[in-house]
Amino acid sequence: MRTGVFLAAVAALAGWILGGPSGGCHAEPVAHGTSEVHAFYYAWYANPATDGHWSHWDASVMLRGGGDGAGHTPPDDIGATFYPAAGLYSSKDPEDIARHMRELKRAGVGVAALSWWGVNQTSDDLVRMILDAAAKEGLKVCFHIEPFPGRDASTARTAIVHIIDTWSAHPAFYLRNNKPLFYIYDSYLVPEKDWAAILKPDGANTLRNTPHDGLVIGLWVKERDGKALVQGGFDGFYTYFATDGFTYGSTTAHWPEMARFAREHNLLFIPSVGPGYDDTRIRPWNGVNTRAREKGAYYDRMFEAALKAGPDMVSITSYNEWHEGTQIEPAVPKSAACCVYPDYEGLDSFWYLDRTKYWADKWTAK
Repeated sequence: MRTGVFLAAVAALAGWILGGPSGGCHAEPVAHGTSEVHAFYYAWYANPATDGHWSHWDASVMLRGGGDGAGHTPPDDIGATFYPAAGLYSSKDPEDIARHMRELKRAGVGVAALSWWGVNQTSDDLVRMILDAAAKEGLKVCFHIEPFPGRDASTARTAIVHIIDTWSAHPAFYLRNNKPLFYIYDSYLVPEKDWAAILKPDGANTLRNTPHDGLVIGLWVKERDGKALVQGGFDGFYTYFATDGFTYGSTTAHWPEMARFAREHNLLFIPSVGPGYDDTRIRPWNGVNTRAREKGAYYDRMFEAALKAGPDMVSITSYNEWHEGTQIEPAVPKSAACCVYPDYEGLDSFWYLDRTKYWADKWTAK
């Protein structure tokens, strides 16, 4: 599931040739986020200084998609292939959250898609702080509703009502055409007839044409998922996975056909692009799905494929999903007894933020 060192002058020259930001420049460029570029954002990290314990850096929780769930001892040994330049931060630290929003703005991202795990969970408790920090940078926040315990169509409906009632008045709450947008991860786990009960206008417990209506975006995984998404009443679909070829939906060669399907059925098409994929520090058995970053070339290919397909929006997997090595957040090389954490193949640690800005600008211009 959700993965040679160059001289500074050579890296800078390569960045110039590609038309993107120089790898050797740390000065923050002027950035204006677009609401059509979203980045999946994770607020599940904890450290002893802020929280009194480690969470996620030690992979002490079972991750979606399965993982080893143990065996990592921070701060040197963490459940990730890369090591964050900012250190092992806490998602409860206002300074870290503020930095994240500044970096998203620098990257030209307009919307942080917050991984949300249910009412009264940590991700819900942190929403106000994240919204406030986003508002200060002129960003918006939408919600990526995860398969929280007991999630079905009915409890997903309750979650949407809760989110709208609690947060929709906040200036950073994302609206598209005056409707909130919700990504539903692993939507295929719930039968389409159950989704239809809340998402079809004539559904028995419909959200449509109520104060809690919204744009509900399902996950396209298998080849025939498009039909199920239509039958379930979804407003669009996304692909999430950063591994090109892992699923039918995440295979870039399929995106033109998926875009055509979206147009024919009046759905939003939101392909997901990523800089690479490597989750072998938590799923050692999953090397087949590792995708090398190729000094940024992999990210460029995914972004170019997404824009060529004619999407309605583009989503980025991810800003900070360190477990799966999809992060664009800055990383630094580090040597420890357990392992060696690489840099971004000689690229500046901010390169992926600035390259995102390059593609976001191309998308905005288009």
